[in-house]
Formats: sequence, C-alpha cells, structure tokens
Amino acid sequence: MASTFLSLALRNVFRQRARSLATLSAIAIGVAGLILAGGFVQDIFIQLGEAVIQAETGHIQVTRQGYREGKARAPEQYLIDAPEQLKASLSAAAPGIDHAMARLAFRGVLNNGRRDLGIIGEGIEADAEAGIGTYLRYVEGRALKDSDEDGIVVGQGVAHSLGLKVGDRVTLVMTLAEGAVNTLDFELVGVFESFSKDFDARAVRIPLTAARILMDTASAHVIVVMLEHTGDTAAVAASLKRQLAGAGFEISTWNELSDFYDKTVKLYERQFGVLRLIILCMVILSVVNSINMTLFERTREFATMRALGDRSSTIFRLIMSESLCLGVIGALVGMACGVLAALLISAIGIPMPPPPNANLGYTALIRIVPLEIVIAGAIGFIATVLATVVPAQRAGRLDIVDALRHGV
Repeated sequence: MASTFLSLALRNVFRQRARSLATLSAIAIGVAGLILAGGFVQDIFIQLGEAVIQAETGHIQVTRQGYREGKARAPEQYLIDAPEQLKASLSAAAPGIDHAMARLAFRGVLNNGRRDLGIIGEGIEADAEAGIGTYLRYVEGRALKDSDEDGIVVGQGVAHSLGLKVGDRVTLVMTLAEGAVNTLDFELVGVFESFSKDFDARAVRIPLTAARILMDTASAHVIVVMLEHTGDTAAVAASLKRQLAGAGFEISTWNELSDFYDKTVKLYERQFGVLRLIILCMVILSVVNSINMTLFERTREFATMRALGDRSSTIFRLIMSESLCLGVIGALVGMACGVLAALLISAIGIPMPPPPNANLGYTALIRIVPLEIVIAGAIGFIATVLATVVPAQRAGRLDIVDALRHGV
C-alpha cells in the first residue's frame, strides 16, 4: 500500500510540473541559504578563533593555580619556577602538541623621552613566537628575534599614542613587588597590528631574557602550548589536567581565555538561530501558497475520489505523500546547490572589513560543515511537511457535491 501511495505521489508531482517546480524552488533556495549562512558563520568562528590563538593566547596555557584571578594584584606570587623543565614535560605529556613556549607578563610604563604610557607587556621566546604569529601584521619594521637583546615591538595603538617609529629609543619602567624600580632602554624594531584594537593599544613585547633581567627572575608566568590541530584542544587539555593533577597548575584553553570570542560566538549563534526561524517561516509560507493553489486546481479530482468511495484519510495520505516527495527532492537539490555555491564562493573569497573593535579585515569563506548541511536539509523537509498538513486536512473534508460543481 505504501508503495502505491508513493507511486501515485511521484506521478502527481511530475504531472503538476509548474506548481511542483515552484515548490521545489522555494525549498531548495531556503535550504541552500541555510547552508551558505551556516558555513559563513562557521568561518567567522574559525578565523576569529585562529586569530585569538595565533596573536594572543596559543591553544592552551599552563599557569599557577589562581593566576588568572590574581595576576593583576600580585603576579609575583604565581611564577613558574622551572619553566624549561615544565616545557619539556608538557611536550611529552600528550600527542598532538607541537611545541611549548614560556612567557613572562609584566605591567609598566613606556617612556619616549617626552611622555609616558601605561602598557601591558610580555617577555617572549621571539623565534618560537614568530612561527605562530600569523595574525600579527607588522605595519612597520619586523618581528622580534631572540638575537634582539634590546629590541622591542609595540602595538599600533602604542606607537600612535607615543609617536614612535622604527629605530626610536624608548625606556621601559616597572616597579617590582619589593618596591624597587627597574628600567631598561630598548630600540623599537617593529610595530604590529593584530585582530584586536584593545590589544594593540596597550601591548608591548620584548625578548624573554630582557624581561627576566627587568623583573629580576628566571621564572615565567605562562607556558603556552601550541598544537598541531586546533580541533585537538579539548582532548589535549584534558590529558594535561590528568598529568598535572595535584601539582598546583591550572590548564586553560584558548576559548576560555578569550571573553571576546565567547561573546561573539553566542551573539552569532543567536542571530543564526533567528535566521533559521525566518527561513523556516519563508519556506512554510511559500509551500503553503503553492500547495493551496495546487489543491484548488485539483478540487474536482479529490471530490471524484470521494464519490468513488475513497476515504478522507486516503486523500490526506496521498497529499502528504506528495509533500514528502517534494520535501525530499527539494532538500536534496537545495543541499547540492548549497554545497556547489559554497565551493564557488570559497574559491573566489569574500573580502570582509574589520569587525567591530578590530583592526584587520579578512577574506571570508563558506565552510562546508556536514552537520549544518544535514540540519539545513532537515529544516527544508520539515517545513514542507508542516506546510502541507492543514491544506491536506481541508482537502480531505471537502463537501463532495459542492466540490464536484467546482469550476462549472
């Protein structure tokens, strides 16, 4: 019986070619639109995440317990005493780790001989950091090197505030916990621009050796762990937590460290949820209109079926079978069109302006995410079925005599 309904449904779908084509177009456009929008949003998440990882946080950070909460008040209490030994143990602790780097954070004042600016700085292993800093663009000069014993690089906002140019000499002043004031002179070798304006407005980087001299310590605040694949972050973080359990260390992933990323993801997820709802409503309205027109034209056909003894449930099932066929075909066509359009657009790229509170624009792609494709197809199919229920029930309850006179 089911095969009979399916056969009749397919015949009716291809018999009403104009109406079926209009319905299929509405479903396919809606599904393809969802795939493109979902792929675009996923690309935003991926590129923003990589910008945060490469320019600021790394994939995973290992710090002393409580460092994130207490670093502003007493950073000297959260130093890692043997950073080289910890780096070596981390690299062997879990598969998927590319390398680890030490950073020493500090706050101080940068002076150009005329005025001061409060800064947030880091002592870094410059050669190791250069291999990951793909989201730091140097607008002047070059990246820092380990050989730059008195070299310094600053964010574009810092350079603008102090009127600095490559080659200028600056003095970095900071107060130690014991009350002593340390100063070191540096030569500006580069001005960088990152994804975040806030970061560029305060950020300063110097070689780790210089930072240790400035802060009179051989320790580090943070061990930054870089992975071979970003998708392994959660698994590697869980492994490190097991390895370092009870040792007084805190393991933080990049998405936990970036409040801006977390808020951006939540914002776009809500917006995309609303977009899905809008497209669902549009598909439902388009299908309802097409189905109503089709059923109106077939009123005498349904009345004849009733007069020959078919039940209302039979007509309802027939119309729903046609709807299921349309939904499946439309969803498959939409999924195919969406994937092809995503590949074409990604091959060309979409130039994007800098996001709010950001410096750098980027080239957006349409990511092909299997789950998003399946969800888009399911939404198109469900919308088609929902749009058909009420018209199908109404067609099954037609008054036979009045319906037979329809169009006479």
